[in-house]
Amino acid sequence: MITRGYAQPDGSTVFGDIGLSRLTDAGLAWRVLDEEIEELRADQLDDADAVLVLGHERVTAESIPASGRLRHVARFGAGFDAVDTEACTRRGVLVTNAPDAVRRPVADSVIALLYALSHHLVVKDRLVREGRWAEREAWRGSGLTGATVGIVGLGGIGLETARRVRAQGLRVLGYNRSDRSREAAGIGIELRPLHEVLAESDYVVVTVAANAGTQHFIGERELALMRQTARLINVSRGVVVDEEALTARLSDGRLAGAGLDVFAEEPLKSDSPLIALNNVVLAPHSLCWTDQYTAAVSASVVASLIAVSRGEQPDEVVNVPPTLLT
Repeated sequence: MITRGYAQPDGSTVFGDIGLSRLTDAGLAWRVLDEEIEELRADQLDDADAVLVLGHERVTAESIPASGRLRHVARFGAGFDAVDTEACTRRGVLVTNAPDAVRRPVADSVIALLYALSHHLVVKDRLVREGRWAEREAWRGSGLTGATVGIVGLGGIGLETARRVRAQGLRVLGYNRSDRSREAAGIGIELRPLHEVLAESDYVVVTVAANAGTQHFIGERELALMRQTARLINVSRGVVVDEEALTARLSDGRLAGAGLDVFAEEPLKSDSPLIALNNVVLAPHSLCWTDQYTAAVSASVVASLIAVSRGEQPDEVVNVPPTLLT
């Protein structure tokens, strides 16, 4: 079963070709759900062995059919915050994602936002389009030589981002809740407590996973530690940053700017004060969507679906149910 939000009945998706023909070639039948829905219902999945979640549809305890047929929830991407993994584990449902496939595309997105912010790219584009060349002197950029980038969250995406930032010759500070000293040493990341990363960085990149423990992980107190000249980049999830507190600081100049690909509520409302701010670069939670992203994530997800159907263990496993692959 494939969720309806990002797919059409014929299997075409907003991502392009995600390789559903490979499922057919492997002898797996598939169909797209008839309706878009925020939370999947058990009756929709009653005759499914697996569900491919393309978007942000929630999978809760109530989503799992009593029949016990559902064995696999596959997420198209790295994030699985919309999936109740504990409920899936209790009910013997395997959850997989595709973290390796998204690391480079998301890290590239961070670099794009970093340069867009440092050069006021969005504003300068608007000046040309609107014939306001005379105003260009007011939008002098900030050079990156000697800049410090702080990365909050040193998982796969955070570490890949650090590699790219270090390749630019920039200093990288890092914070992670669990030990990443070995990985950090290999890349050249200076590990620091969170408050030091926030206070010393010219750019703070947020890549922590979204869960119950990271909601508003960057809140008013954390934002207050950042320099007035600093900029924040969030490619994690909108709920990880207190959007209201961030907006207030961006509006009154207590923070120089922000690059946001994720928001507390998506799509971002048309009356959001963020839209009117010149010091913010916005993207619709799709900055990493490239042809290479689609190819890599598709390959990973399809491989997981085929592996589980054959009773094999896939490469990317989020949980380990007691009945895993039995």
